Amino acid sequence: MHSTALRRIVLSFALLLGARAFASDPLPAYGADITGVTVSGVSSGGYMAVQVHVAHSSFVKGVGVIAAGPYYCAQDNAWTAYYNCRAPGTLTPMPAVEVLKANTDVFARGKLIDPTEHLTAARVWLFSGTNDRTVDSVVVDALRRYYLLHNVPAASIVFVRDKPAGHAMVTENVGAPCDTSQSPFIVDCGYDAAGELLAHLLGPLERPAAKESGRILRFDQKAFNGGDAYTIGMADSGYVYVPRVCETERCRVHVALHGCRQHVQAVGEQFVREAGYNRWADANRIIVVYPQTIPRSGWGWHGAGFSFVYNPRGCWDWWGYTGPQYHTKAAPQIRALKGMIDRLGEARK
Repeated sequence: MHSTALRRIVLSFALLLGARAFASDPLPAYGADITGVTVSGVSSGGYMAVQVHVAHSSFVKGVGVIAAGPYYCAQDNAWTAYYNCRAPGTLTPMPAVEVLKANTDVFARGKLIDPTEHLTAARVWLFSGTNDRTVDSVVVDALRRYYLLHNVPAASIVFVRDKPAGHAMVTENVGAPCDTSQSPFIVDCGYDAAGELLAHLLGPLERPAAKESGRILRFDQKAFNGGDAYTIGMADSGYVYVPRVCETERCRVHVALHGCRQHVQAVGEQFVREAGYNRWADANRIIVVYPQTIPRSGWGWHGAGFSFVYNPRGCWDWWGYTGPQYHTKAAPQIRALKGMIDRLGEARK
């Protein structure tokens, strides 16, 4: 056997053993306050953040969205997701917001999501970069209009669209040049998107800590889908940032969702460490959860499970690759995220 091929086999075997040796611990219970959860996300993570908010608006009280559009935009169709809901054109127009609102009302009457009356008290923070060529500003504006149709007061909605950002998470001083739209999709625009959205969603905040004092923990995501995350396009492990004060005192919960090609397999822990949430969390008693997807490109075995998922960029499911209930409370990924929130709210042991 060629020596290069042999080295590859040995390395693959070592990585497999390493993955098993470093299996993640269960997500701890912290007795967190989960009556007013907030969620945010970038791109597909933004679409998922909206789905989580609309599906569970009884306890998810605020949403921050960078470069994503309204709930149920894709309407179970990958073509619509890729074209109509990213960069609408003459032949691929943005779905009518009035229709999406009517669909939402139907889902609520069927108890597939929480009653939409809860949305009226929501806080909404939206962002579209002027150099974003992946998701057009009109898509994000459609999300603004969607929330207005659900009687969210205009004063409760912030839409930032004057920053020269590319398609990425926007930070004050970390990442690539502001107009960049490439891996790891974190850009330095001299603008603290994480801090701005948290302040709008949660109210006045203490200034961020000068240095992080909490812990980043890797936890087992399999537990939130019956022991198998792979079949629903999620990684075996996710991450959570726990400020030191939250080890002993009650804290709030924020869920931060990465975008496509921004999961740990693609960019390591950069989103977890550099998106900008953690120092704000330290100073304001917020536990931040960083769930993780995986890329998949067809049929695959994992343990006893055999499933088909086409999601080569590791996006969150906002068009239906996990099944027709992807946008409801019964959605596999939404169930998993809610399970993480519920676990954090359980009493410490």
